[in-house]
Amino acid sequence: MRKQNKARRVLLLHGGWEGHDPDRIADFAEREILADFEVTRSRDLAMLNPEALNDFDLLLPVWTFGELEDTQEKALLDAVAGGLGLLAWHGNASSFLDSRPHKLMLGGQFVAHPGGNYITYPVRFTGNDPLVDGLADFSIESEQYYLLIDPAVEVLATTAIDGAEMHWLSGVAMPIAWKRSWDKGRVFYCSLGHSLDVLAHPTVSTLLRRAARWAARGAGA
Repeated sequence: MRKQNKARRVLLLHGGWEGHDPDRIADFAEREILADFEVTRSRDLAMLNPEALNDFDLLLPVWTFGELEDTQEKALLDAVAGGLGLLAWHGNASSFLDSRPHKLMLGGQFVAHPGGNYITYPVRFTGNDPLVDGLADFSIESEQYYLLIDPAVEVLATTAIDGAEMHWLSGVAMPIAWKRSWDKGRVFYCSLGHSLDVLAHPTVSTLLRRAARWAARGAGA
């Protein structure tokens, strides 16, 4: 039976491609994003098993590329469907590339940087969802992701694609953050987060802290 704790529990998985500096990003996440949680950290995808996942309220995978075994894929999808929250950003939309079910659950897949690797681009919030309420639009210098998006997600922020290297894509309104339900679980993704300076932007950190609380098992509306 799942343990009952005063603080909600999060599994912080960090690893995969070292180009996204997963250990330092995980340090920042534990300190700045997950301060309200009891954090368990691991670099082992073997934690994606039913017994382990049942003990957590939220999963944060700081993970790019990598491969899921069939049993790990099933355990992950089943756990989220059963109520485990999923908070993910940036490179997670390019993780576990052989897993179509993972792409479906997350709600999107990274495919290109039409404007090049580092550009300045706008972030515009949409609607008045509590996750973005009161957040002001801003500009950021970083990678700009072009993603293939599930139309079932609820978009919370967008950007206008810079098409310097693919001019035919210039100006496309691209979702940059969204949320969705996965049966009883909640999923949040944001394409920002390539580097620590981006995550440390006050608006980005605020959004991710709100998303962590929203996605966690047992959270209110």
